[in-house]
Amino acid sequence: MARADFLERVRRYSFLVTLAFAVYLGYSAYSGRVILRLGDYRGVYNTAWLSALMTPMTTTFLSLVGFYVVRNSVDRDHQTGVGRILAATPMTRFFYTAAKVVSTFAVLSAMVLMLMGAAIVMQFTKGVGSVHLGPLITPFLLVALPTMAVVAAMAILFETTPVLRSGAGNVIYVFVWTAILSAPIQTRLPDMTGIGVFMNSMEQTVRAIDPAWKRSFSLSLGGADFGAAPSKTVLWQGLHWDAQLLLGRLLWLAVAVGLTALAAMSFHRFDPAYERRRKRSGDREIARAAEVAHLSPTASPAHLTPLPAKARRSRFAYLVISELRLMLKGKRWWWYAVMAGLIVASAAVPDANGRAAMVAATLLWPVLVWSQLGTRENRFGTGALMFSSPEPSRKQLTATFVAGILFTTVVTAGPGMRALIPGDWGAIFIPALALALGTWSGTSKTFEATYTIWWYAGVANHIRGLDFIGTLEQSRTPMVFLVLALALAATAYAGRRVRLAYA
Repeated sequence: MARADFLERVRRYSFLVTLAFAVYLGYSAYSGRVILRLGDYRGVYNTAWLSALMTPMTTTFLSLVGFYVVRNSVDRDHQTGVGRILAATPMTRFFYTAAKVVSTFAVLSAMVLMLMGAAIVMQFTKGVGSVHLGPLITPFLLVALPTMAVVAAMAILFETTPVLRSGAGNVIYVFVWTAILSAPIQTRLPDMTGIGVFMNSMEQTVRAIDPAWKRSFSLSLGGADFGAAPSKTVLWQGLHWDAQLLLGRLLWLAVAVGLTALAAMSFHRFDPAYERRRKRSGDREIARAAEVAHLSPTASPAHLTPLPAKARRSRFAYLVISELRLMLKGKRWWWYAVMAGLIVASAAVPDANGRAAMVAATLLWPVLVWSQLGTRENRFGTGALMFSSPEPSRKQLTATFVAGILFTTVVTAGPGMRALIPGDWGAIFIPALALALGTWSGTSKTFEATYTIWWYAGVANHIRGLDFIGTLEQSRTPMVFLVLALALAATAYAGRRVRLAYA
């Protein structure tokens, strides 16, 4: 079963995206865009340092991006109806979740192997000293692969747990990932990604030659500005794999097994009785009336309203209002209370840094509202109805886009925000990104994953070039996001034209 699921995955376009991301990480490391520094020190590019550069990069970025790439296995079985067939077999819950974890781990391992190949290429082309493949490959096997096993188990756990398998789970995982990275460094907790293992060993090497060195460790992707380039080099000989270190890494495999068992406990085995009932009483009445009409022996004649000879004037404003109502449909009073509180707080906080933090929280809260843009037709099966309406691209899609812009404008309407983001185009960029991803992918998960990662890097950490709202003065690039928003809007319209062509 695991083999069949893996083969099915590698035949999908998403697997090509997976490999493309691995190639991008490998190229970034080769071109020097991945920076590993210890304050003013960097290592000599020997076998040990290259393994220390590539392995933490693999575990750090693949544990985040890889999670979103592989988090669709159980849902795919549900959507295709394969799950009902599997549920009719003697298959146990643990057997199913274990098979899914193994296939997911295989996909992530393929990315690890590609990055390990990139490390070998770097060793032959940019490395210093003799080539030792054993010390270069060992960290990938003992550090990266156990980490990928845990990520694979977490991906299946998030798909089988009722709350985590919703769109909120995509947001929650970013905070889980942040805690996994930061907690071991600050509190000496077990280190899943292995960064602490490398950091402690490198710290001992640097202190041996510079007792006054202040502890500093950073790993960045994309050439972020961390000040001047390291001016000193240190010869690091690599990790010493003793029994304690080996046991610490192998224990993460046991953690993966435990998470798999936990996922099996919450797995509903594709039984509709375990699904959350979302039908309201009004829906039940409609279904009952439809059933009565279906069973009625005599059918009343249907009277259709004739089409006017000349098309009426377009009521575009009402279409926009309808789109807004659909975006906010189902939101409870407490959701509006939290949203209003965040908007007011973003206006009331006087400190720039505190206001930036409130802006970040405000822009994360409505992510599940934005993720609906461009996906409702596919989600509710109304594509044939919507695409047969007059001018579904020029009117209906434009109304959706305008509704998204109006909602985002309200979200960023606080006086503090308006003073914070003069000339920035986040109110256009966010709905344009949601509409483009939703139109092409047909699912809200693509935007939820992409936006959450982008929000974490740009808005929460103020990385220049990724901060689409300009939370701080030094991170603002308004014209970049204006051009990007227009390009995304054009991409959304192109996606709608493609859907219409195959409708």
